Amino acid sequence: MYYEIVPEGKVEGLTYDYSDSLLIGQIVLVPVGRRTVPGVVVKKVAQPNFKTKSILKVLYSKPLPKHLLETVRFIHEYYLAPSGQAVSLILPRGVEKKRRKTEQMFGNTSIASAPSVIPLNPAQKVALEGLQKGVGGAKLLYGVTGSGKTNIYLKMALNAFKRHLSSIILVPEIALTSQFVQVFREVFGENIVLIHSKQTEAERHLIFNSLLETENPKIVIGPRSALFAPLSNLGLIIVDEEHENTYYQENPPRYSTVRVASFISKSLDIPLILGSATPAVEDFYLASNRDVLVKIEKKAIKTAMKPKIKIVDFKERENFTKNRYFSNALVGAVSENLEAGRQTLIFHNRRGSAPLTICEDCGEEVLCPNCYLPLTLHADEYVLHCHTCGFSEKVPTNCPKCGHPGMIHKGFGTKLLESELKKLFPKAQISRFDGDNKKDEGLEAVYEAVKGGEVDILVGTQTLAKGLDLPKLATVGIVQADAGLSLPDYMAEERAFQLLTQVIGRVGRGHLDKAEVIIQTFRPEHEVIKFASEEDYLGFYDYLIKKRKKSGFPPFRFIAKVEITMKTEAIVIKKVRELALKFSRDKRLSVSPPMPAFHERTNRGYTWQIVVRSKTRKALIEACLDLDPNFKVILDPPGLL
Repeated sequence: MYYEIVPEGKVEGLTYDYSDSLLIGQIVLVPVGRRTVPGVVVKKVAQPNFKTKSILKVLYSKPLPKHLLETVRFIHEYYLAPSGQAVSLILPRGVEKKRRKTEQMFGNTSIASAPSVIPLNPAQKVALEGLQKGVGGAKLLYGVTGSGKTNIYLKMALNAFKRHLSSIILVPEIALTSQFVQVFREVFGENIVLIHSKQTEAERHLIFNSLLETENPKIVIGPRSALFAPLSNLGLIIVDEEHENTYYQENPPRYSTVRVASFISKSLDIPLILGSATPAVEDFYLASNRDVLVKIEKKAIKTAMKPKIKIVDFKERENFTKNRYFSNALVGAVSENLEAGRQTLIFHNRRGSAPLTICEDCGEEVLCPNCYLPLTLHADEYVLHCHTCGFSEKVPTNCPKCGHPGMIHKGFGTKLLESELKKLFPKAQISRFDGDNKKDEGLEAVYEAVKGGEVDILVGTQTLAKGLDLPKLATVGIVQADAGLSLPDYMAEERAFQLLTQVIGRVGRGHLDKAEVIIQTFRPEHEVIKFASEEDYLGFYDYLIKKRKKSGFPPFRFIAKVEITMKTEAIVIKKVRELALKFSRDKRLSVSPPMPAFHERTNRGYTWQIVVRSKTRKALIEACLDLDPNFKVILDPPGLL
C-alpha cells in the first residue's frame, strides 16, 4: 500500500510504501535523503510510476485529531509555508524517541467533582450571554483592565468541561501568568496541563503522548504552541490579551496564532474568545462589522480607582533639575513611596531603541509625507528613509515645523536608568528586568520578589507591563512615552498605545489608596499619549481607523513584505529592482519602490525590501507563489477569518 507522508522539514508530501494498513493522521518514521525524520500520514494514494522508499516505523497507533491535519494544510496555503514546517509545529521534538514512563502526567478528576466558579457580576453575566450566542466562530471580548475577563474564561471552560470537552487557553507568556494559572487550578485541579518553553524535550513529549491518548477533558494553558495540543475533544479556544505581538511567530513557518485559532474554531464549529482591554484595531473593526463584539465596560473590583495621571513635557528642562532622565515629579513620588513602604515601577519602552529624529524646541518628529510614519535615520548616508513606501530625504538642518536649527537623535536604555536611580536612591532596593538578565533571573522570581515587598523600585521594559498584579505598587513612571512612536511601522502607534495602557493598568487595582502615573514625553500633544493617559481605547480606535483608511493600511488593505538578502549591495539592489518590476506588472497590486530594510546590513549581507499592498489577499498569494525560496515573504493579513 502507498501513502502520502508529510515529513518534518522544508518539504511537501512524499509517497512511501508500507506493508500494512495505516490511518490518516498516524505519526510514522520515514527516510528523507540521508536523514530519518518523523512525519504524518495525510492520505492513501495509488501506486506511483516510480520507485518508493518504505515507511520505517509507526510511532503511534492513534492518529492526530483531524483538525490538526487541516491546520497543516491551512498554514501551508495561507502563509506559503512548506507543509513539513507546519507539521513541526504539531510534533514535539524527539517524538521518535522512546521515553521511560514514570508517573501519569496528569490526573483524571471526574467532571462531577469539579467545583463551581465565583459568581459573575451583572456586567459579566451580560457579556457571557453575548459570548454564548450562536455556536462556533470567533468573538471579541473587549473589557477594560480589571473588568474580570478571567472569571468569564473560567465559566466558559467549566461549561465545556461539564460537557466532556477540553479547552485551550492561550496566554502571551506563561511565566507572567502564575496568578491566572492558580485561579484555574483551584477550579480544575489536576486537569490543568501547562505547555511552555521551559519544559524539557522529554517533558513536552510525555505531555504530547498523554494528551493524544486521553479521552478525558483537559484545560491546556500556554503560549502560542499550546494551540497545537493533540486534543480529540476540543470544545473551546480562548486567546487572552489577543493583541500581543508574541502571538505572531517570526521564525518559519511564520503565522498569526489568532488567525490559526480562528481557522480551527471554524473547522470544528467551536467558540473562540479573543480577550483584550486594547484589541488589535483590525480585529475590533471586523468584530464590530460582523456583530461579534462583546463589551464589559465596568471594573470588577469595587475598590479599584482611576489613577492620577501627570504628563511631564521632556522639552521643558525646568522639569528635570534633579536628574536629566527623571522629572522632579517622578523623583518626588519615588521618595514619598520609599518613606511609606510603597513601590515604584519605572518603565521604559525598549521598542524605542531606534533613534528619534525630533526638534529639541517644539518636539516635532520628521514623518513620511506619504505614510504619516516616522522616518528612520541611516547614519552611514545621513539620510532619513521611510521603510514602508521608499520615500527618503536628507536630515533637515532646521525643524520643518518651527524652523528651529536643532534636530536631535535621542535614545537610552534600562541599564543607564538603573545606574541613575542608584545614584539618586543609594539605600533603595532596585531591580532591573529586561532582555539582558532574563536568562539569569526568571520572570517568576522577579514577580515574587516584587510582590513580597523585597524590591522598592522596579525598572523594566514591556515584559513587565503584562499581567502583573502588584499589591504594593503605588506609582508608575513612564520615562519616555513617545519612544515607541519612532519605529517605521504602520502599527507603531497601536503598539505604543497598547503598551502604555497596559502599564498604566498596573496601578489602581484596589490594593492601595494611592495610584499615580507620571508620563514623561517629548510630545505631550500626541493623540496616542492623550488617549492612553485617559485610558480611552474607543477614542484611540476611532482616531487610528480613520488614519488607516486614509493611508491604505489594514484592515482596508492586505500587505506583503518581501525581503532579499545578498552578500553585496549591488546584487541585492539588482534583484530587488527586478522583483519590483515583476510586481508592478500586476494591476491588482500597489508596489513600493525598493528600499533598505530596517536592519540593512548584517553578517549575512545586505537586505532590501519591497512592500506590496492589495485589496485581496488572493492577489498577494498569487504574486508570491513562484518567488525564490530564499526570499523572505512576510504576509500581514488583517482581520479574523
